Amino acid sequence: MKIGIDSYCYHRLFGEVYPQQDQPGSLLSFDEFLEKAIELPIDGLSLESCFFPKFDAHYLQAVKGILDSAGMDRVYAWGHPDGLERGQNPGAYDEMLAHIEYASQIGAKVMRVVGSSLLFRFEPHGPQLEKLGQQFAEATKIAERYEVKLAVENHIDYNADEILQLVRHVNSPYFGVNFDTGNFLRVLDDPIQAMEKLAPYVYATHIKDLLPVKGVPANEWYFFSCVPTNQGMIDNRKIAEILHAQGYEGFLAVEIDFLHPDYRNQEEQVVRQSIAELRKITTF
Repeated sequence: MKIGIDSYCYHRLFGEVYPQQDQPGSLLSFDEFLEKAIELPIDGLSLESCFFPKFDAHYLQAVKGILDSAGMDRVYAWGHPDGLERGQNPGAYDEMLAHIEYASQIGAKVMRVVGSSLLFRFEPHGPQLEKLGQQFAEATKIAERYEVKLAVENHIDYNADEILQLVRHVNSPYFGVNFDTGNFLRVLDDPIQAMEKLAPYVYATHIKDLLPVKGVPANEWYFFSCVPTNQGMIDNRKIAEILHAQGYEGFLAVEIDFLHPDYRNQEEQVVRQSIAELRKITTF
């Protein structure tokens, strides 16, 4: 299977630093990230739109050229941190539609989208899913014109059954799932059972491995924090096996958000270790 990374692995180095994290000694530009990333032993990149410095056509074509020359598969990732805010932010919806064209311009065939986030997790989900279903159904018609598939991510908001409800509501080959292994665990949904339900609709992935952090309240989202692949609670080998059996054509994208204290400030080392481990567990 193809292996990749999501640019969010380096969010702290890009300057998005959580209150519990250390400021980096120096910041990483998006262009510097691309230079580093294409030197890694990977096949694909998931690029978070929040870290792009600009979106003019000339710049996006230049990014496409770099990815093409490196032979990189790619996903364009829109929606960090709160996406459509459970369908209640019209401005975010318009922004998402605009980014479909940007995804096309960098040559991405899949665009990760976000419907909600943990901010709205404890509000009633029924009305949220109804509204999001309507919005994604309309957005998918536009995405189809660009030949870009939208892939909704579980962003510490919905469980597998609710994501499946969204996919079935939209009912289009241009709408599927960006499967985040860690975020299902964070809503206490078993990632393996979730993948068994959603595998036919998975267009992209975020492969996390997580461990609890002693001293962090269990109701904090980062109670389950990121460790290198195969060092945590998630059976990512089984995840990969299910996807392989389904005929998944995308790549497995390592993603790090909140690093476990045992790996504090070690983003680059954890990324490299995770890539190596994914290579081991995906030799079918």
